[in-house]
Amino acid sequence: MMTTKLTDYSILLIAAVLVLAALMLPAAAQAQGATQHERALSATSSELAQRHYRRGNTYNNLERYDEAIEEYRLAVAADPNLADAYRNLANIFLSQERPDDAIPMMARFIALQNQPSTPLTASLKTIGDLLRRAERFEESIEYDLRAIEADPRDDSIVHIMGNIYDNAGHTEKAIQVYETAVRVMPDNAFMNRTLGRLYEREGRLEDALAQYRMAAEKDLGSQFYKELVQTLEARLNGEPLQANG
Repeated sequence: MMTTKLTDYSILLIAAVLVLAALMLPAAAQAQGATQHERALSATSSELAQRHYRRGNTYNNLERYDEAIEEYRLAVAADPNLADAYRNLANIFLSQERPDDAIPMMARFIALQNQPSTPLTASLKTIGDLLRRAERFEESIEYDLRAIEADPRDDSIVHIMGNIYDNAGHTEKAIQVYETAVRVMPDNAFMNRTLGRLYEREGRLEDALAQYRMAAEKDLGSQFYKELVQTLEARLNGEPLQANG
């Protein structure tokens, strides 16, 4: 009797295994089969995301960009945290002069980064430039300030940012740019001088004088910075200005 029960149990177990195997076959076929099935599985399948990402890279290398875009989109649908797929999408859109499509892809790539890196720094500079060109200044300033902090050796980009904001009537954002540059480029006297000029123009004379003094202290050989300090000190003290030379 015990033998019969065990045999029945074994038969049921085998049958259950066969049923489960039969149920799993369509899922396996979907993973290898048509695109529609892949779309249905993509929300949760990291393996599928990597498969689409590799296909996207292949098409990208072959300059078959429409197919690469489709594969990268399937990759991020499968794994929304696949940062490199967003970056590759952004680069393709940039090469096709589609900045409106590139910006959200680049923003997503940046949002997924938690460590400094060369791609992150490049992306911060690029998205800031794209947003400034589109006059989306409320969005661009955040990325611009992060870009300055990410690459404190690139002083030329600071002047580009500052000039664009200032010329567009966003002097307060130009000031933010130079305040950040002064902090992360402590040896650059010209940053202090330029920030001082903006402060002086905005009527913040004491702040301007502090920046001119710092510039003069950093570049002791500059007569120009010394004269800035002397001129503004005289102005604050109500002394008559003397013509140079």
